[in-house]
Formats: sequence, C-alpha cells, structure tokens
Amino acid sequence: MKLMVNIVSAEKALFSGEAAMVVATAQYGEVGILPGHAPLLASLRPGQVRVIFNTTSGEEEVFYVSGGTLEVQPNAVTVLADTAERAGDLDAAAAEEAKRQAEKFLAEQHDEFDYARARSELVHAAAQLAAIRKLKEHSKH
Repeated sequence: MKLMVNIVSAEKALFSGEAAMVVATAQYGEVGILPGHAPLLASLRPGQVRVIFNTTSGEEEVFYVSGGTLEVQPNAVTVLADTAERAGDLDAAAAEEAKRQAEKFLAEQHDEFDYARARSELVHAAAQLAAIRKLKEHSKH
C-alpha cells in the first residue's frame, strides 16, 4: 500500500506522486507517516520533508519547507508550505552566509523586532543547511 503525496507552496507545486512513507518536521517534533495513518493536521516548522519511496532501500527525495501545514488522511499526505524547495536546489553558500549574518546580528543586540527577525532568519538558514546535509549524506550511499 502507498501514500499519495502532494507538496505545494504559494509559488508552485513541487511534488505529486506515491510514496511508502513521509517524514516531516512538525511544530513539536518529527512525525513519520505510513499508509493507514490516522487523520492529522499539524503545523510545520522550518525543516525537512522526506518523501521515502522504498523503506527497504531508503530511496527518498528531500524537500526544505519554511513552515506551513501538514494534512494527513489514511492514504494521502498534503504539505501546504509557505515556501518550499527541493533540497538539491538549495544554495549551500547562500544559506551559510545568511546564517553567519543572522548570528552576527544577534550578537550585536538590536531591538526586539530586529532580534526576532534575525532569529527567524537563523532558524531558516539552519534548516536549509540541515536539508542540504541530509541530501549529501544520502547521495554518498
């Protein structure tokens, strides 16, 4: 039995197809979804969504989402992301630079609004880098 998986953002549809399992970064931790999962609606935080095609071989595709909503039905998973990209399309150098800039800004202690914005940018950059690392680890196997 397979799951029908759809991953869409405000800009575009990124993925539509069947998978054996989906793993996403929900608000309170990682959640794994297999066919027959109970219905679920969860907020996503910046991080990875892994679409696993074969649980035995580990064949998967990794996506980065900046946040959004995860809807699970017994045989379908929909990710409605604020923004989303295939991990392979992310720019590691740009993510590293964004992370460095946010860390520098946080260290300089600006007002609350600036602090919250810098913290948010740091979270997004770190999540992008984690998705890139996951993709690189997977491609080594």
